[in-house]
Amino acid sequence: MSTSFKTLVKNAKQVVLVCRNAEKYLTKNEMQSLAIIENGSVVIGHDGLIKAVGPADTIESQFKGTTFDQVLDVSGMCVLPGLVDAHTHPVWAGDRVHEFAMKLAGATYMELHEAGGGIHFTVEHTRSATEKHLLEELKSRLERMVRTGTTLVECKSGYGLDLDTELKMLRVINSAKKSLSIGISTTHCGAHAVPKGKTMEEATQDIVTVQLPVLKKQMASGELQVDNIDVFCEKGVFDLSSTRRILEAGKDMGLNINFHGDELHPMNSAILGAELGALAISHLEEVTDEGIAAMATSKTSAVLLPTTAYILRLSPPRARKMLDSGVIVALGSDFNPNAYCCSMPMVMHLACVIMKMSMTEALAAGTINAAYALNRSNTHGSLEIGKQGDLLIINAPRWEHLIYQFGGHQELIRYIIIKGEIVYENNKVLNL
Repeated sequence: MSTSFKTLVKNAKQVVLVCRNAEKYLTKNEMQSLAIIENGSVVIGHDGLIKAVGPADTIESQFKGTTFDQVLDVSGMCVLPGLVDAHTHPVWAGDRVHEFAMKLAGATYMELHEAGGGIHFTVEHTRSATEKHLLEELKSRLERMVRTGTTLVECKSGYGLDLDTELKMLRVINSAKKSLSIGISTTHCGAHAVPKGKTMEEATQDIVTVQLPVLKKQMASGELQVDNIDVFCEKGVFDLSSTRRILEAGKDMGLNINFHGDELHPMNSAILGAELGALAISHLEEVTDEGIAAMATSKTSAVLLPTTAYILRLSPPRARKMLDSGVIVALGSDFNPNAYCCSMPMVMHLACVIMKMSMTEALAAGTINAAYALNRSNTHGSLEIGKQGDLLIINAPRWEHLIYQFGGHQELIRYIIIKGEIVYENNKVLNL
């Protein structure tokens, strides 16, 4: 055994492992009782990976005489895995605060979209923005996510809808991935909407014959790294046939299928996704019972986004039906100009209140299952030996406070650790 390690986090009131047997995901009853060590410690090596996790006295005995670069005594606090946000649109210019007022007055999502607002409004601003500006904005948003506990995030393009802007967005995501500590899973979402002046068929053809071939070349040369392919499969956007064509083209390039489906209308997207072996389908507010059954069989994860239903006043996804059917349920913030929330603790709270999930289900959905949705559950989503040393430490005697204290995470979170390094320390003392 090495006599030197990077970080020792010791004497935690609770260490929430989530999993203890290298599970790739949790379903049904497995989500009711998460693996927890009372009075525990965690050891992280110089490679940023977890070397040991267990009862504090066992770790103290096992590592007696060992030196650590840093030791954190977190007595009275709780240690959890870094949170995983499985669905975000964080690269854009021009906010849509004016549209929030319109929504509150009764305008629907598609009414705004068809009037040139919504995605099209953001596309116009993102196309004209410089790469430097987009990168500065993205970094600021990702840093906010880290401060709320997120250590791995999915980031989509999709506010370009043409080759040049989509590539610009993907370059921005790539730059952030290289310069920030937060883990990033990159998604090409060129099929986020049909560009103005084009038909769905023309847009599909452009993605399949122009955007994806160029992307494939840039991936092969190492210029870009992309993990997932996404399509907004929706009435008035991309139908099942076009969605299939784009997703299959992405799959042929080695991209994971991870797409928007059954959000505003029951499109049978879930059945299509299960048939194609999709890794994940997001939204699913209008998924059918047949779609739920198909996803359970195919082990396609359902990335549920309670913020969307909340902000758009939609009926929330039927999380209980999915959970009871054995679907792998994950969570995401859907951070974008339409749903401006970058806090996974708030997402988990909303999942409990409006989707009737338990707190243990919500935590599993925001850690190991969200990691599975990004094909990262071998490295993220639980505190197990060999996984990346990403920790969220809260100043509370029980881990449930992270979900219970709605909007209180700014004061509750004490440390965020990524690969064994403290990337955020909240020691602000207010003199009121």
